[in-house]
Amino acid sequence: MHSLGSLLSRRWVWPRRRSSTELAATTDPGTDTGRASGATRSRTWILDPSGDWYYWWISIMALPVLYNWIFLICRSCFPDLQEQHAVLWLSLDYLCDALYLLDIAVHFHTGFLEDGILVQDHGRIQWRYLRSLSFPRDVAAVLPTDLLYLRLGLGVPVVRANRCLQAPRLFEAFDRQETRTAHPNAFRVAKLMLYVFITIHWHGCLYFALSAWLGLGTDGWVCPNASRPGFARPLRQYLHSFYFSTLILATVGDTPEPQREEEFLFVTTGFLLAVLGFATITGSISSVISNMNAADAAFYPDPEPVRHYLQAQGASRRLARRVARWHQHLRAQQKLPAERAVLQYLPWGLRAEVAASVHLPALRRVGLFQSWERSVLQQLVLRLQPQVFGPGEFVCRRGDVGREMYFIREGRLAVVAEDGITQLAVLGEGLYFGEISLINIKGNISGNRRTANIMSIGYSDLFCLSKEDLAEVLVEFPSARAMMEAKGRELLLRMGKLDVHAEAVAAAAEEEAEHQVQALEVALEGLQTQAARLLAQLESSAFKLALRIERLECQLQRSAGEAGPAQKPGPATPQQPTGAQRPAGGLPSPRSQGPPRAQGPPRVQGPSRVQGPSGVQGPPRVQGPSGVQGLLRAKSPPRLQGHSGAQGPPRAQGPPRLQGHSVVQGHSRAQGPSRVRGPPSVQGPSGVQGPRGVQGPSRGRGPTRGTGPRR
Repeated sequence: MHSLGSLLSRRWVWPRRRSSTELAATTDPGTDTGRASGATRSRTWILDPSGDWYYWWISIMALPVLYNWIFLICRSCFPDLQEQHAVLWLSLDYLCDALYLLDIAVHFHTGFLEDGILVQDHGRIQWRYLRSLSFPRDVAAVLPTDLLYLRLGLGVPVVRANRCLQAPRLFEAFDRQETRTAHPNAFRVAKLMLYVFITIHWHGCLYFALSAWLGLGTDGWVCPNASRPGFARPLRQYLHSFYFSTLILATVGDTPEPQREEEFLFVTTGFLLAVLGFATITGSISSVISNMNAADAAFYPDPEPVRHYLQAQGASRRLARRVARWHQHLRAQQKLPAERAVLQYLPWGLRAEVAASVHLPALRRVGLFQSWERSVLQQLVLRLQPQVFGPGEFVCRRGDVGREMYFIREGRLAVVAEDGITQLAVLGEGLYFGEISLINIKGNISGNRRTANIMSIGYSDLFCLSKEDLAEVLVEFPSARAMMEAKGRELLLRMGKLDVHAEAVAAAAEEEAEHQVQALEVALEGLQTQAARLLAQLESSAFKLALRIERLECQLQRSAGEAGPAQKPGPATPQQPTGAQRPAGGLPSPRSQGPPRAQGPPRVQGPSRVQGPSGVQGPPRVQGPSGVQGLLRAKSPPRLQGHSGAQGPPRAQGPPRLQGHSVVQGHSRAQGPSRVRGPPSVQGPSGVQGPRGVQGPSRGRGPTRGTGPRR
């Protein structure tokens, strides 16, 4: 099955299908060469760098790299080792060279990601690899430097030192294995130990080469020669060199004192390497160990804070032992109470898939969920919170307010009586409880209170689903809500805690409330229609009134133009304030006649407060209309003063009745011509009076008696 999955994960790029014209151009009609070549045409394979095939290939490539890094230096420094197994070394060397060449071919067929999409164009892949830094390094690693054997002989394997240039492939293999292994921390420690071994190995080989150059056994610092028992064998020489290098690089001491300058330089270099390199490696190992502890602390709760708290508060030893056993159970059984914190960085789809793969089989065993859709269960598994209860712990008590429902994943729970000992029933794996408190079933006598005492017999692993999360899921899936309500109603009937009459009354009240809401909606629609109709009528009336006012203003302007040449300007007198009267016993001034009904240009205002003609003013102390405010507010021209003693028409008629908007407001006592009176008080359609004594809704007044200047 694994090989089949690996085969299916392999991505293939088929050659582009040629058209009929291309086939005709490349195929001779008289032969079957083109047909045969098309049938035997091979497909181009492209490796996915994140697939299994590439992973296994890069893991294989780590072996020849390690071989060259370990044995090349050893064969170069120990001539006896090279001479005794020359055929074996040559065979392994050329096998590694073949793998290096094959790795270059794999590079030419390994795709790359561009904008998150795997590029499978063979031409682009080749061009990218040729322009990368990996190509010259790979070519340099397979250069035929073995030809130097013909001149120097087989005893100089150092000519193959270029094979060590493939070290980046080793690092890449380690990185990919670290992400795939089930024990990444152990793999990191093993990788660091391998680096330490290679470092000591190279240092030991160089120590033996320096000893051979200085002379074996010439002093106490160099490696002993073959005269000492056992040192004639290459293995004993290598082990002595490895041990000596370990003492130097580990800065342990207890090594012979150097005697020559070369020996001093070699030891000093070893100490510097130990200070820099081994300190780094040791720090990396300590970091790995601390990360392991941090990962355990994030995965499992730390018992130390709870232990210190219980000691500080003087809790009983029995309670402290229960807490300690609970933490031990979590670690022993690998229970994870904080799954959301672990999966919080995964994308939503991948998080749902992980949660479903872990918890969906357990939810399928729950009888309530066996007929539910998979989409509902996927929404539920993201909201489930694992909880572990120890022996004798109460999951819930009768009368408590229910805010969660529970699903039994592992363990057994007992429904006990009020004494806490008598077992009424036993709940096993796959059962659930607490759903009645979460669903508002009409007629439920107990409301949202717990109806039983449930205690854990041993260690029980439960799933907890809160009321808010359940309501959020059931809103999206009404069918699941109906099924859950039916199950809860059936359970309440068996327990005798469902009031059927109250349920019917609640259903009738709900139906009546729905009817009332529908009636209110219909009434609201009618009111909206009437309001729209009234608004349309109001706008139409406002438009008609504006046209009427404009027509009256035009008539006033024509009348003012006809009477203007017959008047002589007189001295202007200030207008009395609004509501001012002549002093008692004063003489009336000669009547001054101004232009009758002189009207200025209209000043149009929006429909909300359109004002009518305000204050048409003639000669001094001549009152105009009482500023009836309508939809337009027309402004009068400057005061026109007639000749002294000129008398205006006896009964000049003011503008006709004007109907304002909802709020019609006139100016206070605008003056018109002396003793000019408007028409009889005729009331408009909306109760707004005309110019003579006609009062609108806001105390607008018609023209009053105007007086001329005092004598």
